[in-house]
Amino acid sequence: MSVEMQLSRIIISEIHDSQIIYLREVHGNRQFPIVIGIFEATSIDRRVKGYQAARPLTHDLIVNVVERLNGQLDSVMISGLKDGTYYAVLRVRRDDKVVEIDSRPSDAIAVAVTCNPPLPIYVNEEVLLEALRDPVA
Repeated sequence: MSVEMQLSRIIISEIHDSQIIYLREVHGNRQFPIVIGIFEATSIDRRVKGYQAARPLTHDLIVNVVERLNGQLDSVMISGLKDGTYYAVLRVRRDDKVVEIDSRPSDAIAVAVTCNPPLPIYVNEEVLLEALRDPVA
């Protein structure tokens, strides 16, 4: 079972290498943090604030490639949590099939917010429960 989540907060620190994003349950109150890198955090933050780069950035490139290959970006699934590391897939629909592409959650979420409208973000219920037990993951 999966739970729909939304990006609720981005914390960018100029003095630390690790940045934090928070995902919050769409139809509930549960939320959890994911530690990500500065480049992904900056990309997500720029998109959320409506910044448009003059040339395509990496996450724009991913969206453009999928679209040019007649695919449709469908959603993001945070699918696993192992040894403090989250795992995700980017779901792409093509020819009535959904293909799951292995991705870091930070990149998948950056792609999600690059799309217009933003892609839905889901988390496996088991992952959410584990994240809530150990919020440092």
